[in-house]
Amino acid sequence: MKLRETKEFFQNELNGLYEAEEINNFFNILIEFYLGLNRLNFALNPEQIFSIEEYQPILNGLKALKKNIPIQYIIGETEFFGLPFKVNASVLIPRPETEELVQWILKNQSKTKNNLSILDIGTGSGCIAISLANNLPNATVYALDVSKEALKTAAQNAELNHVNVEFIEASILNSKTWNSYFKNLKFDIIVSNPPYVRELEKEQMKANVLDNEPHLALFVDDEDSLKFYKAITQFAVDNLKDKGCLFFEINEYLGNSMIQLLKDYNFNDVVLKQDIFKKDRMIKGTKKG
Repeated sequence: MKLRETKEFFQNELNGLYEAEEINNFFNILIEFYLGLNRLNFALNPEQIFSIEEYQPILNGLKALKKNIPIQYIIGETEFFGLPFKVNASVLIPRPETEELVQWILKNQSKTKNNLSILDIGTGSGCIAISLANNLPNATVYALDVSKEALKTAAQNAELNHVNVEFIEASILNSKTWNSYFKNLKFDIIVSNPPYVRELEKEQMKANVLDNEPHLALFVDDEDSLKFYKAITQFAVDNLKDKGCLFFEINEYLGNSMIQLLKDYNFNDVVLKQDIFKKDRMIKGTKKG
C-alpha cells in the first residue's frame, strides 16, 4: 500500500473523532516512530510503498486511537523538558504546565550552587526529578511515590537520561513511613505535583485522560481536596532547610486556598504563578530562616 493511501485511510477512519490537524499529527508521529519517516520524507515520496506487515503497527495505533488511548501510551514515550521519557498506564503523561514548574524552579536556583538537596513527591514518570537532576548536575535528587509500578518507570527514565535519582516507595500521607526515610535529611527544595483534580471536575475531562491515565495520580475527594498539599506542607515544615523553597503544581480553582495554606504554615514570600494559559497553576513558599 502507498504511503499516501495509508494517510487517506487513516484520516477517514478518525474523521469526526479528532480535529484534522490532530489526526495529521498522530499519523506523522506513528510513521516516524515505526517507519523512520518524517514529514519531509512523506512530502518528497508520498507514493512510497510498504507491505502490510510494515504498516501493521500503524494500523494497530489507529485502532487504539479510536478507543481514545493517548498517542503517548501507544508509542510508549513522550518528550518533557527536551528529554525522552517512557510512559505507560502506571504514570501520568507529563504536561506542558509541569515543564513551566520545572523552569520556575531552575530560575530560582543558582546553577553554580553546590550540593543542593531536592525532593520530588509523587514523582510518577520521574519527569520533574529527572529534569532537575539533568539541569542541576551538582544536586542530590530524591523522588518519592506510593506506586511501585510508577517507580519502575521512573527508574527506567533516569537510566535513559543518564542521571542519578534516589527513588523511594512511600506514601506522603503516612508520616511513620516517610519519617523512617528522611530522619536525618534536610532539603533545599521540595516540589510536588500531587493529585488535585476533584471528583466534581471529572465531567470536564476528556475521555482519553479519564479512561486511560491512573486515577490514583489524578483525583482527590471533593471534601478534602487539599489533603496531599496539607501533608506535604507539614512535611516541608519539618524537612526543609531554613529559607528552603516549597513548590507545587496546583488545581487552577484553588489558588487562594493554597496561598492561605502556606501562610497558615508560616511560609514567607508566597507567590502564585499562572501558566501560559493564564491559569493559576503553580505556587511557591519559602520556609522562614
